[in-house]
Amino acid sequence: MTLAEIVKLPFYMSKKLVKYRCVVRPLQPDSAFGLLLPRRTTTTAAAAMSYSKSSVYSSSYRPAGGSVRFRPVASAASVYAGAGGSGSRISVSRSSTLGSSYVGGGGSGGGYGGSGGYGGSGFLLSLSGSGVVHNEKETMQDLNDCLASYLEKVRSLEAKNRRLEIQIREHLEKKGPSTHDWSRYFELIEDLKNQIFDQKVDNARIVLQIDNARLAADDFRVKFEAELAIRQSVESDINGLRKAIDDTNMSRLQLEGDIEALKEELIFLKKNHQDEVNALQSQIANSGLTVEVDAPKSQDLGKIMAEIRAQYDTLAQKNLEDLDKYWSQQITESTVMITQNTKEIETGHAAVTELRCNVQTLEIELESLHNLKANLEGNLLEVESRYGMQMEHLNGLLLQTEAELAQMRSNVQCQAEEYQALLNIKDKLEAEINTYRTLLEGGDEFNLKDALLESTMQTTQKIHTTKIIDGKVVSETSESKVMKRCCVARIATGAANVAHLLFQSWRVPGRDWSGP
Repeated sequence: MTLAEIVKLPFYMSKKLVKYRCVVRPLQPDSAFGLLLPRRTTTTAAAAMSYSKSSVYSSSYRPAGGSVRFRPVASAASVYAGAGGSGSRISVSRSSTLGSSYVGGGGSGGGYGGSGGYGGSGFLLSLSGSGVVHNEKETMQDLNDCLASYLEKVRSLEAKNRRLEIQIREHLEKKGPSTHDWSRYFELIEDLKNQIFDQKVDNARIVLQIDNARLAADDFRVKFEAELAIRQSVESDINGLRKAIDDTNMSRLQLEGDIEALKEELIFLKKNHQDEVNALQSQIANSGLTVEVDAPKSQDLGKIMAEIRAQYDTLAQKNLEDLDKYWSQQITESTVMITQNTKEIETGHAAVTELRCNVQTLEIELESLHNLKANLEGNLLEVESRYGMQMEHLNGLLLQTEAELAQMRSNVQCQAEEYQALLNIKDKLEAEINTYRTLLEGGDEFNLKDALLESTMQTTQKIHTTKIIDGKVVSETSESKVMKRCCVARIATGAANVAHLLFQSWRVPGRDWSGP
């Protein structure tokens, strides 16, 4: 039913009016903000027609998602007419949605049974002839009660808001980043960094020592190879000298055999010579002849033989001495050379043995250094992995704390938006109450154009979604939706004012509007 039909309805109802009665029931509290809404009943005796229109606006707030959800607004209009106990009923119902962040209620109704009524935003306007002033006082009292309940609700919400702020502050003090004492972790991290730095320095020093040991081992290897080459050359020389010694010994043995043969031959020659001399002497002695020859004196054969023997003896002795001297010199030189070579061989053997011992010692030290290096590298990897796990754990705690802080900030922002919305509702309701009070007191003139002007409300719906997996913030999304709705509160106020004026001007004389 349109506003024009609502305004024209009293003219049509005045023609059918015969007898009317209005009974006002006690106000029933609304469940949204504790506003009082009327529960009305209209009765007729002979003929009656009633019209009623009610509308309820409701909304709900969901803090978890950060969005505002609205319940449908239901409004219904019905017309009932009948005479004598029989009648007919026509009803029209519709539903709409109001994009607002507060809960209110409004209803208007007029009925011909001796009463007319109007309800707006949780209060009742009842007109009954001469009892209008009394009903206005009751209405003002109801409005005061509604305002008191509303203010009580506002106070309770403010108290809840303060409690929530205290809880948020306590939660931030307990779990916020300002309450964490990271100094001991910083000291531990500094100690660990110093230890890691010391380990790196030790590792570098050990690597340097290993390089030095490797260079020393290379030097010893070069020296060993050089000494090995010298030893091999000395051994080859010794083998050559041994062959020379063997040849010299063979020559010496051969010369000794020749000397023995010459000695035997000399003895044999001496024996033969002596035999011949003896034979000649015996022969001379046996002959007894004296022969004198006048001739040159013959040579003495014995003397000649003695001279020859002496010459041969001297030559043999000289040859023997020369041979002995030569071979003695050769033997002496060979002996000296052999002695020197033997000493060199012994020295080489001692050097080789010493080098072998040094090489074995260096190999053992190198193996121990390799083992020490492997152990230190294993310890370093273990320390790095352990502290890496600790750092990952601390980073996880930090990310979890940051996520909790972000969630807490989001909740605080939602609470602040809710608080601001409640403040806006408070201001709007106070303005509406002041408007209704002014209209009831008759301080302003009603203008239908102002009543017909629609006021547009704009509601911004913000949805902030934070996705957290294993204490890490994976994604954050924010959505904003702007919803515009038309508010008909001023239209209902204008219609109520028109109905008020019409009922005052069409009042039937002599009838009691206040009911029994």
